[in-house]
Amino acid sequence: MTHSSTLLAYAGRNTPRYTSYPTAPHFHEGVNAEVYASWLRKQDLDTPASLYLHIPYCREMCWYCGCSTRATRRNEPIAAYVRTLLTEIDLVADLLPRPPRVTHIHFGGGTPTILNEDQFAAVMARLRERFSVPETTEMAIEIDPRLFTRSLAEHLSAGGINRASIGVQTLDPGVQAKINRIQPLSVVARTVDHLRAAGIANISFDLLYGLPGQTRDSCLETLEAALSLAPDRLSVFGYAHVPHMKRHQKLIATGDLPGPEERVSQAMAIAAAAQDNGYRPIGIDHYVRASDEMAALARHGKVRRNFQGYTTDQAGFLFGLGASAISKLEAGYAQNTPDVKAWTKAVEAGIPATARGIELTREDRLRGEIIERLMCELEVDIDAVAARFSAPFELPDLTDLEADGIILRDGARITLANDCRMLARIVAARFDARLPHSTAGRHSISV
Repeated sequence: MTHSSTLLAYAGRNTPRYTSYPTAPHFHEGVNAEVYASWLRKQDLDTPASLYLHIPYCREMCWYCGCSTRATRRNEPIAAYVRTLLTEIDLVADLLPRPPRVTHIHFGGGTPTILNEDQFAAVMARLRERFSVPETTEMAIEIDPRLFTRSLAEHLSAGGINRASIGVQTLDPGVQAKINRIQPLSVVARTVDHLRAAGIANISFDLLYGLPGQTRDSCLETLEAALSLAPDRLSVFGYAHVPHMKRHQKLIATGDLPGPEERVSQAMAIAAAAQDNGYRPIGIDHYVRASDEMAALARHGKVRRNFQGYTTDQAGFLFGLGASAISKLEAGYAQNTPDVKAWTKAVEAGIPATARGIELTREDRLRGEIIERLMCELEVDIDAVAARFSAPFELPDLTDLEADGIILRDGARITLANDCRMLARIVAARFDARLPHSTAGRHSISV
């Protein structure tokens, strides 16, 4: 078993979250609207696609938030945003050789349920008009339970939503006050009831540890309360305190944040309790019921990781729609500008709002596959991956990780030790050829 001091020494290091490779700090302005448009025209559509739609508005700002969003009490900016989003759907569809078959749709934010019923219906109608969307398509949406109603649940279900991700975060009233997000268990329970009554049975909860004022015990109390509502999946994230990037996080008192040892204790306690309650661990921070589709895919090494975290999405490429949204095509990654005004101006002018991205090399794809397998399965056969890419690959220096008991090596097969699951980002970073050229401050601590 890995010594706790060794675990702590690695857990405090800054590493990317590896929801992509190369990671977003390496995107550059050389991938612009013209480049992205050319990629769309050449995209191979023989494999299915995913769609991600970003809604960058909330009614109020949660101080812990690391998302690209803004608070508004007015409805006019949201209505204007939806009008431009409909135009962008047409713009992307017009650039493609033909309508692709879409197997996953994800609404993220911000708070996508800030859209009213007519706005949501208009977006869904446009997606079905311009893309091939079978009835079997998974359609997921992120929900703020404080703003959720039975009527909205029924409308989402009628529109095709069949999975909901609820932002629970913490149920400790004291911690909630420190992050400006007050939502008692009763509010979350009411949202779950509305969803299930409307026929949306696939429900995920997002939980956070490392928040100001949080303790190991308060994390376990939140988990126990959350499990009483029987979600299918749990996503358990460590709070990333980056006030130099997210100014509203300056409202959180740094002295209230748990230290590295306490963070590790919280993460380990949640992991143990989730598994004791019958949830299977997926990757570094997800837990699913044994009956969940993700558990079945995990048994066959087919869980994927993208900008939404761990997913069952097997699509070959993804179209990102909305300000700040990132697309992953055969050629590479392309990200829209996060500035809503600039995004609107570009789209209304009939050109993609691409601000930056990166073209993928064969080495990027090879390293990306290695990193994704490590993040999803906690092991990888380097020789097998290299063979699929018909390219030789030289192992990086892993001597210290092996000596410290973090990994086990069998030839070119790398496996994380059982008690080091949470350090997968550390191991993945050894295969990131671009990491030495990025700034550690752009990344959060590993646990």
